[in-house]
Formats: sequence, structure tokens, C-alpha cells
Amino acid sequence: MKTNAKFLVPVTAVLFALCARPVMAQSTIFTVPNTDTVPKGKVDLRFDWLALANGDGDRLHTLNPRIVVGVGGNIEIGANVPTNLSHNGTNAFFQPNIKWKFASNDARGLAAAVGGVFVTRVNNRGGGATDNYGLVYGNFSVRVTSGSFGPRFTAGPYGVVTDGQVWDGPKAGAILGYEQPIHSRASIIADWTSGKNEIGYFTPGMSFRIPVIGSLKGGYSFGNDGHRDNRFLFVSYGITL
Repeated sequence: MKTNAKFLVPVTAVLFALCARPVMAQSTIFTVPNTDTVPKGKVDLRFDWLALANGDGDRLHTLNPRIVVGVGGNIEIGANVPTNLSHNGTNAFFQPNIKWKFASNDARGLAAAVGGVFVTRVNNRGGGATDNYGLVYGNFSVRVTSGSFGPRFTAGPYGVVTDGQVWDGPKAGAILGYEQPIHSRASIIADWTSGKNEIGYFTPGMSFRIPVIGSLKGGYSFGNDGHRDNRFLFVSYGITL
């Protein structure tokens, strides 16, 4: 397995120093990070749209433009600017992030990565609300290399760093992902983040590679708390330049 050991200590220290909000961006399945990183010099542009798809509560939409840049050494950096829209107002966040694929073996279909997201509120700061959150994670993936459409499984732990004022639910748990190609341009995908908290969702769906213009993902997110007001339609479109 190939490693970049000289980067491990400083990058891990930076990740655990981050204090951010728990929205996993970067190269992802839906919201769970995969072990891929954007190649050096490439730019991945993506736009996510989430809409409350059930329940009798307030209608909520989240618009999330994302950018991720490959900087070399199997490291990518990026930022998201998700905005929540409802009749109660607008809440926007800024989320710089980093991921490092520190080990890989393509012949065996193995890879491992660590990453972190920092999030701060852009508006409606203060008033007793915690403005900053932190999330760090590690993950490991195994791809079945036999056959043309072998699945890939991803798993790892996550941890959340907050000052305890607002966060509700577990601050640590597991992330899981599944990707099953069914065609050269189509895959069944699903991911899950454990915990009855802000990031605790199960999202199954489909991913399509669109010739020339990018990729499209569509799914449905179920909150781990089981509430009907915590289920979202999830659509994501992206291109790599």
C-alpha cells in the first residue's frame, strides 16, 4: 500500500485543530466523503439542492454551491456556501474543507483518507447561538476488483467539535457508503451517517455520468430520528474542469 508518511503528522494535526459545522462536502457519495481526491490542477464544481419532501412543518430548501481543487500529493481543498431558505428567514454558512488520501492500492481496490470541515455562520451570528462547528473523519474503502461492475464499500469514524451550546445528540459515530455500478455511466449509491443529530441521515439514490457536461446524482434523505419533517429530496450536479 502506497503512503505519504511525511505528511501524516502535520495534516492530522491541522484536521483535529479545525472547529467546524458538520456538513461533509468535498468528494462525496451524497454527503459522506469517499476516499477519492481531485487530481492536481483539476477543479470540481458542484451544486446541491435539498428540499423538504414530506411532513407538515415549515418548507425548507438548502442551496449548496461547492468547489474542490486538487493541490497534489493526493490532497484536495475546497469550500461550500450552503444557504437554508424558509419562511423564517435565510441562514448562510461558509465551510472550508480539506481531505488527504494518505494510502492507496489500485490493484487491490484499497484506499484510506482523512479529512475535516470548518463551518462558520455568514449571517445571524451571535444571540447565544454557536457560530462555529468542527467535524473530522477518517475512512477506508474496498472496491471489488473482479468483474466489470464491482461495488465499492466505504466506512470510518467521525467526530464533532463544538462548545456544547447548541449541538444536540452524539458528537461521534460512523460513516458508511456503498457504490454499485450497473452501467458504464450509472450507479446505485447510498450513504449513512450514524447518530440522531444534524448529520444523521441515510440517503439512497442513483448517480449518472453525463457525457461532456458532468455528473448528476439524485436521492432521498431520511433523518435518523425518524421524523416525517426530516426527510429531504437530494439532487446534485457537478462538473470537473
